[in-house]
This record gives sequence, C-alpha cells and structure tokens, in this order.
Amino acid sequence: MESAASRQSPPGLPVPDLTPAEDQAWSALLFARRWSRGATAPLASATPVPDPLMATEGLIARSEATGWGVPPAATGEVRTLLELYLPLLPRQPMATLTLGHLGQSLDGYIATARGESCYVTGPANIRHLHCLRALADAVLVGAETVAADDPRLTTRLVPGDNPTRVILDPRRRLPVARQVFQDGAAPTLLVCAAGEGLPHRWGQAEVLAVPTAEDGRLRLEALVGELHRRGLRHLFVEGGGLTVSRFLAAGLLDRLHLAVAPLVIGEGRRGLSLPASPALGDCLRPSCRVFRLGADLLFDCETRPDPGEVGARAVTAQRGDNAVGAPVLSRV
Repeated sequence: MESAASRQSPPGLPVPDLTPAEDQAWSALLFARRWSRGATAPLASATPVPDPLMATEGLIARSEATGWGVPPAATGEVRTLLELYLPLLPRQPMATLTLGHLGQSLDGYIATARGESCYVTGPANIRHLHCLRALADAVLVGAETVAADDPRLTTRLVPGDNPTRVILDPRRRLPVARQVFQDGAAPTLLVCAAGEGLPHRWGQAEVLAVPTAEDGRLRLEALVGELHRRGLRHLFVEGGGLTVSRFLAAGLLDRLHLAVAPLVIGEGRRGLSLPASPALGDCLRPSCRVFRLGADLLFDCETRPDPGEVGARAVTAQRGDNAVGAPVLSRV
C-alpha cells in the first residue's frame, strides 16, 4: 500500500512556529501570490510588489524579465525562507507549475515494510508541507495515501487559504466516510476513471471523470489539462510515492521537493520508483538547491529545466553563497 510521509506532528514533537521575521516574510509571500493571481498590468523592472493591504517592507521585488527576486537587504532566516518559496510563485498571472514532494529515509524509503510512515521526516518538514499547500491552487494525493493516513490536506499550521483537494481514485475504492469527503474544509474533487454510472458527488466532493490509458491508469496529462481549465494552475502533488513517481515519469513535474531524514529503515516502501535507465548518462540529473529543515535535508530539484514555457521561475537577486538561517530552516 502506498503511503505518504506524515502530515501531522508526532506527540511530544510540536511543529515549530514561524519566527516573527519569518512570519513577516510569509505574509509578503502570500500577498505576492494573491497579487500574481489577479495582476493585469506589468510592473517596471525590479519594482517592489505594491502592497495596499500589508507592509512587505521591501522583502520581495519583481521584474518582468526575471520574475520574483529577493532584494539584497533581506538576510538570514528571511532570505532563506524567501529563497525557498519564491520559485513557487507564478511568474505571470496565467503561468502554471506542478510541484511534487516526498519525505524519505537516508536509504530511500517513505515507510516501513508494513506501512508505518509516522514519522519519517521531522516537524519542520511537516510545516513545510503546509506552506506548500498554502501556495498551491490544488493539492493532489493518491487513493492509497487517503486510505493509509486519512489526511485533511489543509493549511492548519501556517496562515493561508486551503487549496482545492484532488483525490486520485480511478476505481472509486475509498469509502465516503474519509475526512476529505466529509469535512467541507475545502473544495474537493474525486478523480475517477471515465465510465458509465459515475455519481456526481461522493460525500461533499465533486466526482471528476478522466480518461484512462490502455493499462487502466488515469491519463495524468488529461487530468492536469482539466485542472488548468478550472483555473487550478499551481498543482502540488503531495503523495504518495507511486503518484509522485507517475507524474515525474510522465514529465509533468516542474519541481520536486525531496526531504531526506537522518533515518535508516533497511527495507520498506520506496519513495521514487521510475523505469530503469539503460545508462548513467540517460538518468535524470536535475539542478538542485539544498536547504536544512531541522534535522532533515530538503533537495529542491528543478526537474523540468525550462519553466519559462511550462511554469514559474524565481530569480534571486544577488544571492549569497553562504546564507545563514535559523536552525529550523537554513541554506546548506
């Protein structure tokens, strides 16, 4: 059974709050996201984002040529947080971005052989998941993740709107009692294989029919196209391993966040599972940035290297090589 990394903090190990400085930077990010979704007029080169609602204190600038950037004055934990999340903001109002995330052990497992995934990664990565949800239009998970974890997929740990929840369940095996179908916390889509006799609703979720390939699997490119048509242009594929792997193998991920915990499981359920490459030169070798999330290391991988066509890119202005952040979140 496929399982995603834990989405809640383990008992006795609270998720760290944003520091006051991080909270200010996060507020600026949320405003920049809202502005980019509704912007109609271009800004002049390197102009600070206009802010009639909250003071960004010059934390974020935007250029038509390079997109979002961090001004040189931003330092420490603020710079680190902005450098991590600015690449996820739309460069243009109609830009698209698909991001995947997995949390795994040093030896590449997201759960033990019997399915225990609580808690592979630490609390800082749990907060990171909630940040990724808050910046996304939709969060996608496979049926096995919902079956194993019964997640809510909301932004409880950080300020921000809940994304639309998209549950991939081709054969409609999940019971209607799962939280995502009942709590009404966010718009929810249950994605099923197209066919006769599909209901219009599953609990409070809308049923979305998607065509399948010859192997019976959902045609992910058709799903992505339908979500884009609905205005859901920033997609966050949260789990689990099989679902993220399918998006990556199909060439549909612009970025992949891979959190690696200082843990050795030995044998279990793999995170990424891709077709074998015949030669090392044929393997995917994405450009990566590395951040520290508490005790975990986060690899921010650019898996589709031309986001000017398919997604959003942020260019950080005058980035320092040795940026130092807070212990919970820092550049490596």
